[in-house]
Amino acid sequence: MPALTQWPLFIAIAFLAGSIPFGYLIGRAKGVDLRSVGSQNIGATNLGRVFGRRFFFLCFFLDLLKGFLPVAIAGHFAGLLGEFAVPTSDAWWWLGVMAAAVLGHMYTPWLGFRGGKGVATGLGALFGVFPALALPGAGTLVVFLIVLGLWRYVSAASVVAALSLPFWTWYAHAQFETLEERRVAEAAPPNERDADRVKASVPYRGWPFVFVAGALGGLVVYRHRANLRRLADGTEPKIGARVPPRPPEQPAEPADPLPARPEKAPGSGGAQETPDPVKE
Repeated sequence: MPALTQWPLFIAIAFLAGSIPFGYLIGRAKGVDLRSVGSQNIGATNLGRVFGRRFFFLCFFLDLLKGFLPVAIAGHFAGLLGEFAVPTSDAWWWLGVMAAAVLGHMYTPWLGFRGGKGVATGLGALFGVFPALALPGAGTLVVFLIVLGLWRYVSAASVVAALSLPFWTWYAHAQFETLEERRVAEAAPPNERDADRVKASVPYRGWPFVFVAGALGGLVVYRHRANLRRLADGTEPKIGARVPPRPPEQPAEPADPLPARPEKAPGSGGAQETPDPVKE
């Protein structure tokens, strides 16, 4: 298990990993600054609208990976990976690593602390806290796919999935607590199987995960506030809509025609126009 001084190192590494703006870098490699086209976001959705579906999946996978790897590696070194009942003090540190990866993506220092919406990176970070948040993350992914299939709005699917995350987290940990109580009750002597005694022997440690899941879900919704306004206005593009890779150029204004030369009145005393022999 890492020493107390090593947890801040894991948090710093997670933030730096999360801050890698893959969508922006892919767009730049294609000659386009994503901050100036489409929704002006550097995430996978805007990249896919500009360059196509395969670039969406590429960016989504990379963003998910940068959230998953630092969190899973920290959990491995801490001896927490694969444990559902994580001690509260270790849970807070591990959740701090997870939050750092997501915040690094949302507020990347390399782009003036302006980043993406945190959906792919957040999902990867949830999977990294295995299984305490990986199972709730799988539940939110199912909600995301259902809403996306029904209404075809990535933003709406992301918001609904984010709002469902605290519920899935609470439900998963409540089910784990119930299973532990049954296990303890079956192993205890018959005279020690009353409900209060069994419940006291299984302390519920899931509330840090529920709290952080609620905070993360709320932050994702907040980052989609512009999308929610467009949904209300009916201007939010559906999945599959494409945007031009560059803003359309304004057509050049036609040049003003040369002013007509004023004709000389007869007898005005000015120089008379030389007759054209062709016309003559």
